Amino acid sequence: MCEQPGLLGATYDVEADAYYLCLVPEIAAGAAVCQVPVDGIERGEVILDLDANGGLLGVEVLGASALLSQSLLAVARRIG
Repeated sequence: MCEQPGLLGATYDVEADAYYLCLVPEIAAGAAVCQVPVDGIERGEVILDLDANGGLLGVEVLGASALLSQSLLAVARRIG
C-alpha cells in the first residue's frame, strides 16, 4: 500500500478507479487487520484501514472519480 517508506502518499489506479491515501509512513503486510466501510456515501465506497490497536492506517476510495476532484486524482501516484 504505502510503497515510499517515510512519506505519506496517495495512489490512484485508473483502471480500478481506486484511490488510496496512506496515513502512516509504512504499512507492513498484514498490519491492516480491520476494514471499516463508511456509511452514507452514495456514489462510491470509502473504506478505513485500521491496525490491531484501532489506529487509522489509510483510506481507500472506490469509485474515486465520482467522489474526489480531478486535481486530487492527478497528483496521486498512478499504479495499475
